Amino acid sequence: MPLQFLLKRRSVVASQLREPGPDSAQITELIRAAIRVPDHKALTPWRFLVFTKDARADFGRAIADIYEQTHGDECLPRHLENERNRFMRAPLVIAVISSPVESEKVPVSEQLLSAGASCQNILHAARALGFGGQWITEWIAYDQQVAKLLRLEKTQSVAGFPYIGTPAIVPKERPRVEPQELMSYWKN
Repeated sequence: MPLQFLLKRRSVVASQLREPGPDSAQITELIRAAIRVPDHKALTPWRFLVFTKDARADFGRAIADIYEQTHGDECLPRHLENERNRFMRAPLVIAVISSPVESEKVPVSEQLLSAGASCQNILHAARALGFGGQWITEWIAYDQQVAKLLRLEKTQSVAGFPYIGTPAIVPKERPRVEPQELMSYWKN
């Protein structure tokens, strides 16, 4: 992969992702890339839930119900509509589930970082296939009722929801910090 591929990386906001999304073979390739991350002791501390087609709307209805239960009187019709349409913003959403494995040699924090790296690899693979994407968490990544809905075990958590689709726009470059502002060389 040429360095310019990484140096030009940009997210495409989920609301700007359109059909077509990846087909089933391309989704498999996204997951193949997701598992090619650093994984100390080959623990495979991640799982992937794929949301396409009607599953996105089904999940949206379920999280709208959770949102309504949680927010009660504060919940407005437009909030419920936003929740119902949350996963409809892109043709494909993948829940990257951090699934730490008990290990004396590999701390949970390292396994969580591996799951985060899986999210990033999904975005890189999507771009390599000609798609755009955005890594999102939002409230649903941290809500215990949503965790139950996703059937997460007690030790599991959502590392992120990469949204993938065909970009409706070319994302504008934004100002970046110069590397020299963030780095120094250690001296003893």
